[in-house]
Amino acid sequence: MKKTNFFQLLSFLTITLIFFGCKSESSISTLRLGHALDTQHPVHKAMVILGQEIEKQSQGKLKLNIYPSGQLGGERECLELLQIGSLDITKVSAAVLENFIPEYKVFSVPYMFRDKAHTFSVFDSEIGESLLLKGEKFRLRGLTFYDAGSRSFYMKEAPIKSPSDLVGKKIRVQKSNMAVAMVNDLGGSPTPISWGELYTALQQGVVDGAENNPPSFFTSKHYEVCKYYSLDEHTAVPDVLLIGTDTWSRLTDQQKEWVKKAVRVSTIAQRELWAASEKESIAAVKKAGVQIVYPEKKPFEEQTKGILKMFDGNQEMKNIITSIKKQQ
Repeated sequence: MKKTNFFQLLSFLTITLIFFGCKSESSISTLRLGHALDTQHPVHKAMVILGQEIEKQSQGKLKLNIYPSGQLGGERECLELLQIGSLDITKVSAAVLENFIPEYKVFSVPYMFRDKAHTFSVFDSEIGESLLLKGEKFRLRGLTFYDAGSRSFYMKEAPIKSPSDLVGKKIRVQKSNMAVAMVNDLGGSPTPISWGELYTALQQGVVDGAENNPPSFFTSKHYEVCKYYSLDEHTAVPDVLLIGTDTWSRLTDQQKEWVKKAVRVSTIAQRELWAASEKESIAAVKKAGVQIVYPEKKPFEEQTKGILKMFDGNQEMKNIITSIKKQQ
């Protein structure tokens, strides 16, 4: 019954959005952004800045309405609303996008980036710009990469100090083939579970642990269940801000410039917000009794190198990986 009600509600929201969204086919004065994050999350705060900047750039002629906390569904639902034109902008993890845009798998390759400076250099380069536009054939145009830090393992019963500690452990992963392959290579048992159901799954022992960045570990309150956080920092999977190609095509050239400028301001602010949030989150979970572990990363990197073989028959992906590695 609950599932039926959810889909009925989602259908109603979709129809409502279509109705209001189609009132003016020739002009847009308000953009609608839906996402699944908590309002305290640094990415949401960056989106608030995005809205403020759009209004500032346009002198009030263009506005942004934000629907946070999964009001319009999870990441996949928001993507689908974007594709049919019932939503204008959304934020999703690059790991979710790889199911739509295969090239995004590159972000889930373990230890792809050398450090934070290298990561940002790639995001802001021609490589990043090219990847943002890869989704246009799927009606998804990337606007920017938001920093989502590095993902690390957190566990209920014992810390992860080496890959051998993952053997036989049930680890929640995103619905990403790359994430599944990584945990398999490390000896764990990957278990895809939606973000909204994870707290209960950890509590009930459906999984032994999960992996994510510090702010998400903190804001989700998973630290209440998992008291061991091992900062192996295996992947740096960004969040991607997307606009539907239907919406983008209906914006005037002037409106597109307003959006581009606002996105850049928002991106810079988000990186600062993220850095501050990471420090605050680590301090907060420590205070709550979480043991922070700093394992040697090399064994994890060595054990997951085989993932690159997945691209042996894909020259385009191999070229993207080579370009990222060469990026200064």
